Amino acid sequence: MSSEKTSRFTEFRRELHRFPEVSGQEFETQRRIQEFVSRFNPVSLIEVGKTGLLLQYGADVTGPVTLIRADIDALPIQEVNEFAHKSGIEGVSHQCGHDGHAAILARLAAHLAEKPSLKGRVYLLFQPAEETGEGAKAVLDDPAFAAIRPDRVFALHNLPGFSSGTIVCKPGPFTSAVQSLIVTFRGKVSHSAEPENGINPAYLMADFVLKTRQLMHPDSRSDDFALVTPVYTTLGEKSYGISAGYGEVHLTLRTRTSQNMERLTKQLLSVLSILSVGTGVDIETAITEVFFASQNDADAFDQVKNSALKLGYSFVEKQEPFKWGEDFGLFTQHFQGAMFGIGAGENTPALHNDDYDFNDELIEPAARMFLELIDLQHK
Repeated sequence: MSSEKTSRFTEFRRELHRFPEVSGQEFETQRRIQEFVSRFNPVSLIEVGKTGLLLQYGADVTGPVTLIRADIDALPIQEVNEFAHKSGIEGVSHQCGHDGHAAILARLAAHLAEKPSLKGRVYLLFQPAEETGEGAKAVLDDPAFAAIRPDRVFALHNLPGFSSGTIVCKPGPFTSAVQSLIVTFRGKVSHSAEPENGINPAYLMADFVLKTRQLMHPDSRSDDFALVTPVYTTLGEKSYGISAGYGEVHLTLRTRTSQNMERLTKQLLSVLSILSVGTGVDIETAITEVFFASQNDADAFDQVKNSALKLGYSFVEKQEPFKWGEDFGLFTQHFQGAMFGIGAGENTPALHNDDYDFNDELIEPAARMFLELIDLQHK
């Protein structure tokens, strides 16, 4: 493979990096991807999930169906890097490597364009809005996707902290179940000299936040892993003559499985109900940014492992799920498949750090990894 062939995918990745867009707003990203991948002659190329794209290779309706997914959205993070392809959008940047994931899928499209007699069908999904947990649902709810019933679904994520090119996978849950709980506390304002004439939710809020610590099991190696992280709180106004009457607490919850998430959520709501009795504070709760655990099918895991070893890649079988969430988990709720990681370098800045950048050396080996998985299914 000549460097001239592979360098255009690096250039494409860096173009995406210069023009990042946050979840649900990937209109220009969609346009750039569509313009670039059209040259690889897919059987069809359609918009899906509002700002995503779905490419089809192969037209055999009797053979196996494989879906390979990459995410394309950026984060609301101000990048501090000063290289030539740094983000040109204030306060937005690709600090999770989704630009690289999109470039990998584009490289895979080029490989598939060289397989005109492909058995079955392969779909390449450029998925929006992964960071908010809304993109996978938008795709699955799109009528354009409804007729596609993949036999296998695969996705990857680059992994800083692992040696470059190492494939990381495990059977069962690969990423954690994650969701956020928003609690609003409505009391009654009063003069701060006469708090007895109002209902200040401050102490109830404090008691609730402290009680959440008792439900945590922070050891990610444990089946009972449960993490409750306060991420935002507000109370009253900056007016020192007024006793507050309104407050909010926002928590992000993480567990090993979606079943454990359901249990943890019920425990938190029970604690809240008990604490609020007799306080006069009205409580409202809402769940947002839901990520199901990415559940790796045992056979799909074996395919990932065997493909990595066949290609001569280093392989690590992780013993516990990653603590972060990934909305690919919703696909594994519906279809058998697996998510795996590819090492981005042991000294690479971590995901979501303001000095992170995707390792372009991963584009070709990751695309070949997907190609090997496709060959296993479509031989």
